[in-house]
Amino acid sequence: MVHHSKSGSKAARDSLRYEMLAAGCSTADIAVEMRARWRMRPREAWRHAHGWTLQETADRISDHSSSRPGPGGAVAADASLVGKWEKWPGPSSRRPSLTVLLMTAEVFGCQVEDLLDLEDRRSLPESDLRILQHTVAPVGEPAPPMVAPTTQPAVPEGPELVRVAAEESATWARWAETSNVGDLALEQLTADTRALAHDYLFQDPVAVFTRTRALRDQVFALLEGRQYPRQTADLYMAAGYLCGLLAWMSSDFGRLQEAETQGRTAWLCAELADQDGLRAWVLSTRSKVAFWDGRMKDAITHARRGTAHADDGTVGVLLACQEADAWSQLGAADEARTALARASDARDRQGVDHIAGVFSCPEFRRANYATAVLLRTGDPAHAVREAQQALSDEMLHSYGTRSQMLIAQASAYLALGEPEGAAQALRPVLELPPEQRLEPVTRRIRELADAMARSRMANSASAAVLQSEAEAFCMESVPRRIALSPGTAGP
Repeated sequence: MVHHSKSGSKAARDSLRYEMLAAGCSTADIAVEMRARWRMRPREAWRHAHGWTLQETADRISDHSSSRPGPGGAVAADASLVGKWEKWPGPSSRRPSLTVLLMTAEVFGCQVEDLLDLEDRRSLPESDLRILQHTVAPVGEPAPPMVAPTTQPAVPEGPELVRVAAEESATWARWAETSNVGDLALEQLTADTRALAHDYLFQDPVAVFTRTRALRDQVFALLEGRQYPRQTADLYMAAGYLCGLLAWMSSDFGRLQEAETQGRTAWLCAELADQDGLRAWVLSTRSKVAFWDGRMKDAITHARRGTAHADDGTVGVLLACQEADAWSQLGAADEARTALARASDARDRQGVDHIAGVFSCPEFRRANYATAVLLRTGDPAHAVREAQQALSDEMLHSYGTRSQMLIAQASAYLALGEPEGAAQALRPVLELPPEQRLEPVTRRIRELADAMARSRMANSASAAVLQSEAEAFCMESVPRRIALSPGTAGP
């Protein structure tokens, strides 16, 4: 009896494939994992292990068969036929001939027996089984090519040999020059990515996440097709920035494990694109995820590795700020101040950012990090001055960065024994709409409330009000809404 179960979604299959490739796994390893995880038939698992659609597989089989006809002649495949071959021996399927199996194995780069499971063997005709039994090599020996008991086509000779060789080269050239994406489309992908990185700073974060995911899927689909090598590199770069953006958002939603997965995929794309600027931004993103996950040493390591790849733009400023932030959280004041000084130096020689938005570090963002670091390293008065100077700027800033700056300013006032100043600084943050209350903001609000509860003002009316407002603020937040969404567990 043939068992069927719903295979993993395309996004899940792609994520698994990229993760296993990054870990050094072979295509055969990926096919085995997909079969075990989603109970796929072997031929379907090998196709998904390569990341090919049904039509792409059909085209490859047809092209390969036309250039190297098998014993049963050339195979003309289409998407529907490949799907039926994969389903066999289930309902609405078609049994693949030995010629088809041979061509498919050569296209996938595997042995014919890799494409057959026990159900296939039970359903194969005895004649086919006998041929298989004679062609399977002993363990440890290479398997000889599987051939049907028919005469192979004669090899052309003389002028015909030269003509056939020329036709084969021409066929390959036609395949090689095809592309599923043009330069204008690549420019539009970059423009759309820039828009998403900018919009995330000011618009509904969940809506921007949804748009980013959709654009990433478009890029992944293009990468499954055929394009020039330089276009492939550009697509990998776009995929890297989009996965990096999804990683950044996921951590802001409080989903750190998912953020780390997105970060690993973004790093794979940066490696495949061989682009240092993208590598630096991906490592900055991974440093952020590690920081909010409490892995300060990892945050420092990622930031330092990113600095080695920082070639232009403001990423060097952000990486130095992130290193300072992690050092200050560990209580290493000297190391934090040194990193903060490097951020100021990097600011003086910064260039233009390729994507900008989230992937940029303007002066206001640097000042936000500086305020938090100064506060943690025991200089609240300097932290207040840094925050006041930055907040006096009339430019429009990200609501997330501005909120964290105000929370740091409020914490500094609290450390200076000025609860009124703290309450005034905090008021705009507590008025944020629920759809803008991201994890970094809600966590810092809780930290401030806890600090007040431990201070000499713990029994004051101000402390009681802050505790109550902080609790209400965090109850209506993006991380909580996502946690309570259908299909997820509550807190």
